[in-house]
Amino acid sequence: MSDLLPETSAAKTGVPKASAAKTSPGRFFEDFRLGETIVHATPRTVTAGDVSLYTALYGSRFAVQSSDAFAVALGYPGAPVDDLLVFHIVFGKTVPDISINAVANLGYADGRFLKPVYPGDTLSAASEVIGLKQTSGGDAGIVYVRSIGRNQHGEIVLSYARWVLVRKRNPGTPAEFEAVPELPRAVLPEALGESCPALSLAGYDDGLAGSAFRWGDYQAGERIDHVDGMTVEEAEHQIATRLYQNTAKVHFDGHGARETRFGKRLIYGGHVISLARALSFNGLGNAFHIAAINAGRHVAPLFAGDTVYAWSEVLEAAELPGREDVGALRLRLVAAKNLPCDEHPLKLGDQYAEGVILDFDYWALLPR
Repeated sequence: MSDLLPETSAAKTGVPKASAAKTSPGRFFEDFRLGETIVHATPRTVTAGDVSLYTALYGSRFAVQSSDAFAVALGYPGAPVDDLLVFHIVFGKTVPDISINAVANLGYADGRFLKPVYPGDTLSAASEVIGLKQTSGGDAGIVYVRSIGRNQHGEIVLSYARWVLVRKRNPGTPAEFEAVPELPRAVLPEALGESCPALSLAGYDDGLAGSAFRWGDYQAGERIDHVDGMTVEEAEHQIATRLYQNTAKVHFDGHGARETRFGKRLIYGGHVISLARALSFNGLGNAFHIAAINAGRHVAPLFAGDTVYAWSEVLEAAELPGREDVGALRLRLVAAKNLPCDEHPLKLGDQYAEGVILDFDYWALLPR
């Protein structure tokens, strides 16, 4: 009788007793090696739909990125994709390999936008590990990377450094190697402008751009309250982060977030940057192009239901070698939650003032 029973053993059915794991928990601090290059998955073709959704999420009003006709009148072949949308898409490519097990994204430096991106372009990314440092608590470490975004022709469109606090798989284990990279405090003015073609200022209409103030109307030390506020909703944050294919657990897994320090999901830091940048239009309407990111720090977390306000300080005004069409402003963009910025909140002594959530240093180009 036993010879007539169906054969069910793994050897006879060809089904393994224990299926090999096909999913990945992501990298922990111990998995990074100094000098390694990580090629990130899923190239992404940017479409007009992405641009429309980005506008719907943040309400950005800069004319060059909003209007094909306006951009063509200046010398662009069409409206370029918003610089921060390019940044977020490239950043999103890196998350599954760099920061899916992150505690927090800590900062940015030495970021340069090197070529305009248009709908129809395909973006891909790779990152080099340029630094590693474990925390004093021993349960996490800081990973420093240089990430590069390229278009379908292999041309670099974006390069930036960032550092992120990543959990250890085995808390308490010592780091095998530590090194902290030296990063420039700011991108030099002569390195700006590669992503901006020569402009025909005869086609630049201040009225259509929404501001009468050009590069020469701003001075170092000037502070601008951007007046308006924008409340963050959970749904729009989730849509935005999915738009960038950013898979970081701290932004999505509400169940898992119950066991974290804050007990709920964090708003993606880049969401704050885009909100503050959109708000900055009121006062900087002609600062149409982000040419470089000098530094950035997410000072405190943001949660759904909070309202974001912003203000800017002009740190420096610089001429660009060989360019008479545009000039550069080095701007410090500060965002606060549930705190209007008419008094320009920033620091109290060595500590950031309560409510400040973002301190972002960047170069923007304006028509002369």
